Amino acid sequence: MAAARRVASSLFSRCLYASRRASNPSLLRGGRASGLSSGILQRFSTAAAVEEPITPPVQVNYTQLLINGQFVDSASGRTFPTLDPRTGEVIAHVAEGDTEDINRAVIAARKAFDEGPWPRMTAYERSCILYRFADLIEKHNDEIAALETWDNGKPYEQAALVEVPMLARLMRYYAGWADKIHGLIVPADGPHHVQVLHEPIGVAGQIIPWNFPLLMYAWKVGPALACGNAIVLKTAEQTPLSALYVSKLLHEAGLPEGVLNVISGFGPTAGAALASHMDVDKIAFTGSTDTGKIVLELAARSNLKTVTLELGGKSPMIIMDDADVDQAVELSHFALFFNQGQCCCAGSRTFVHERVYDEFVEKSKARALKRVVGDPFKRGVEQGPQIDEEQFNKILHYIKLGVDSGANLVTGGDRIGSKGYYIQPTIFSDVKDAMPIAQDEIFGPVQSIFKFKDLNEVIQRANATRYGLAAGVFTNNLDTANTLTRALRAGTIWINCFDVFDAAIPFGGYKMSGQGREKGIDSLKNYLQVKAVVTPLKNPAWL
Repeated sequence: MAAARRVASSLFSRCLYASRRASNPSLLRGGRASGLSSGILQRFSTAAAVEEPITPPVQVNYTQLLINGQFVDSASGRTFPTLDPRTGEVIAHVAEGDTEDINRAVIAARKAFDEGPWPRMTAYERSCILYRFADLIEKHNDEIAALETWDNGKPYEQAALVEVPMLARLMRYYAGWADKIHGLIVPADGPHHVQVLHEPIGVAGQIIPWNFPLLMYAWKVGPALACGNAIVLKTAEQTPLSALYVSKLLHEAGLPEGVLNVISGFGPTAGAALASHMDVDKIAFTGSTDTGKIVLELAARSNLKTVTLELGGKSPMIIMDDADVDQAVELSHFALFFNQGQCCCAGSRTFVHERVYDEFVEKSKARALKRVVGDPFKRGVEQGPQIDEEQFNKILHYIKLGVDSGANLVTGGDRIGSKGYYIQPTIFSDVKDAMPIAQDEIFGPVQSIFKFKDLNEVIQRANATRYGLAAGVFTNNLDTANTLTRALRAGTIWINCFDVFDAAIPFGGYKMSGQGREKGIDSLKNYLQVKAVVTPLKNPAWL
C-alpha cells in the first residue's frame, strides 16, 4: 500500500493511471467484479451497482461546525443530512451554519489574525506545523479516503491511492514555501531606501465544491496558511465530512485556535454571508460560473474584497489524424469519464479528425461498454454514482436534450438500477456545435464526439465557447502541437496526456472559467498584499 501511494503521490502524474488500472484484469480481483462474464462486459460492467452496498470502514465523528478551535453546534441548532450517493440514504446529520455562524467564525479568524500567534510566528514555525499536518494525513490515509468515498461516491482506490496522497503532497509543497516568501529592495531615482514587503492579506473566506473536496481544501487552505492568513472555509453541503476530519488533524499538528474555521452550510445563506462580510479581506471560490458571478457581485457590493474564481469548463479534446487511435480512445475516455465526469476541466468536447472519426467512435463505444460501474468501495470499480439526485436528474435531462436535438446516441443514456445515482457511460456522435450538449457544462459521464476536417477549423470551433479552462491535444506532430497550444484559449493545455495536476503547476481559466490561478507559486499571490516602504537616506555611500 505504501509503495502504491508513493507512485501516486503526484496526482495523475501518469494521466492514464486510473483507467489503465481498472482495465487491467489482474487488478480486478476481489468481490463480484472479477467474476463478470464476457456477456455482461459487452453491456457495461454494472453488476456491482445493483448489489447491497459495502459497509464503509470508517465512522463519522465530526459533524459540528469548527469555530475558534472547537467543534460547536450551529447558532440555530439546525442540521441537514449528508447523503450516501450509492443509496440516497442519510450518512449523518451535520450542523447547518448560516449568517450568525459565519459572523462567529469571522470574529474568531479576525482575532486570530490581529492578535494571535499565527502571523507572528516565524515562517519556519508555520512550515513545521504544515509538515506535521502532512504526516498526520498519511497516517490516517485510509480513514480519510473512506470518508471521501462514502460522502462523495468516487472510487475508493482513487481516493486512497491518488487524492489523499496528493493532499499530503500539496501541504508539503506549501509548507516548503512558507519561509521562502521574499520581498525586494528596489533602487530609486534619488536618496531613498525602498522596500517592497509581501504581507498576509488577513482573513480569507474560502468556498470549496463537492467534486474534489479534499484537493480543493488543499488548493485553498495550503497557500493561505503558508502566507500567514486566517481562514473561514465553507464546505459544499453535499460533502462536508472530510474537511471537518482533516481540519481536526491540522489542529493536532499545532495550528492555533481561530486560524482555520470550517462552516458547513448552504450557498444562499452561509456562502452569501461569507462573500458579503465586511470583515473578510479576500474570497476564493471554486464552483459553477453562474454562482461565481454572484460571489463576485457580493464581494464588490460589500467591501470590494479581492476575489479569485475557479469556475466551469467545456474543454476540447482534439484528436488529430496522425494519432494512435487506440491510445487516443483510452485517453479521451479517461479525460471525460474520470470522477464520474464530475470535473470542471473534463474533456467534454471530443473533436476527431474525419479520417479516423468512424474508427474512433466504434472503439470509444467498446471502451465505454467495458467501463466498470458500481459500488465505489469495490475493488476495480472505475465509476461510482453521481453526487446527488439533483446532479443525477440534470445529467439525464441533458442526455434527453442530446437525443431530441438529433445527436446519435451511440451507447448508454439511462440510469443503472433503481437505487442510488448511477448513470450508464454515455456517448453521442454526430454532435453539432449549437446543440445544448455541446454548449453547456453537463458535469457527468456524457461524451460528445465531433468531426472536423482541418487544423484551422478545429481551432475556431474549439475556441467558440464562453469557457477556457483546459484543452487536450493528441498528435504525433510537434508542429501541430505547438500550433494548437498557442492558438487554444485555455489556462491549461495537455499534450498526449490529460489531468496532470502536479502541485507546482498553476491551474485556472480564460474567459468565463475564472480569475486568478491556483497551485504553484501563482497561488501565493492570492493571499499576499504588496506594500512599498520608502525611507530617506542621508549622505548614502551608494544608491
